[in-house]
Amino acid sequence: MMVDILIDEEYQQQLTPDFLEKIAVAVLKHIHPDGNFQLGIVITGDDEVRRLNREYRGIDATTDVLSFAMQDNPVEDDEDEGIGQFPLALDGVEHLGEVIISMPQAGRQAEAGGHSLSMEISVLVIHGVLHLLGFDHEEDEEAEIMENHEAGILANLEGVE
Repeated sequence: MMVDILIDEEYQQQLTPDFLEKIAVAVLKHIHPDGNFQLGIVITGDDEVRRLNREYRGIDATTDVLSFAMQDNPVEDDEDEGIGQFPLALDGVEHLGEVIISMPQAGRQAEAGGHSLSMEISVLVIHGVLHLLGFDHEEDEEAEIMENHEAGILANLEGVE
């Protein structure tokens, strides 16, 4: 599993690439333990996330996390919503896409929620990677499946900080 990480210079003292990679790998192993995946995680500011949100979603506002999947509609299997069959690249790696997180928004949410920034970032990485894997929360049933995975992954990450 390969996780490419880019942290804007102004946030590099707050997070380490190793921390982000551990979370992303935990999600991938939870959902598809035998998979050979590649994804990217970008930690940036409100302005960049707002620009991307406006450009790709038509929403002129910042948000906490955006997921840009390499494949819009992964094929689902019969056992679980969202686990798809991604086309393999020549290198045998399934390229999932990118998760983009607004560090300032994550900080505001952590403060409002009364928990640490690292906990908030963990939740956002988990949520974003699940989206790359094809999970969604538009319908109640989908949301319940996604929330159960999020809770299970987060519980297994106890002490990652």
